[in-house]
Amino acid sequence: MTQDELKALVGQAALAYVQPGQWVGVGTGSTVNHFITALAGIKAQIPGAVSSSVASTQRLRAAGIAVREADEVDSLPVYIDGADEIDGQGCMIKGGGAALTREKIVADLAARFVCIADVSKRVAVLGGFPLPVEVIALAVPQLQRRFAAIGGRAVLRAGVLTDNGHPILDVHGLRIGDPAAMEAELNQWPGVVTVGLFARHRASVCLLGTPTGVQTIDFG
Repeated sequence: MTQDELKALVGQAALAYVQPGQWVGVGTGSTVNHFITALAGIKAQIPGAVSSSVASTQRLRAAGIAVREADEVDSLPVYIDGADEIDGQGCMIKGGGAALTREKIVADLAARFVCIADVSKRVAVLGGFPLPVEVIALAVPQLQRRFAAIGGRAVLRAGVLTDNGHPILDVHGLRIGDPAAMEAELNQWPGVVTVGLFARHRASVCLLGTPTGVQTIDFG
């Protein structure tokens, strides 16, 4: 199966976690796009979705699914999103699609985070995929120096601003053996808006697309 076919497979499988009559949190990215396509088939069963990005909002509305902003809901039963990498504990690197801050906000509303990914995203240790960090522009040179001091090479993502109007640094060369500790540390650095480590908001479940079908990994 192609990578795109695997993404479609897990997007369809994620429908099992959508609760009829309840709003569903929806992430951003190519795998989530397949989930939105699948969700359109059961849109009559839900009031709508809480979206993590302008791109997903546009796609949801084009599919006839009502969208609410995160500040319009108190909680969600489930948030469904992809990952750039996911480890054996359900910790993830996210932000390849530049929506990491809003993704983390919506994930924080949800009782469960269901990660949908193809098998290429499963890793033993996070860091092979450059770590996205949304930052305040003024702090870019300072943060590049700080990352260099811990062995990372922070590259400004050219021509990209987030939906919040901020640049992104992609940090290469990190081996993240303790995602929770690194997330907590980087969150304290002045100028960091959001780090694309999802350890505090790790996945509850991962639906992993493999050549033999969807593998369900429950992280508890």
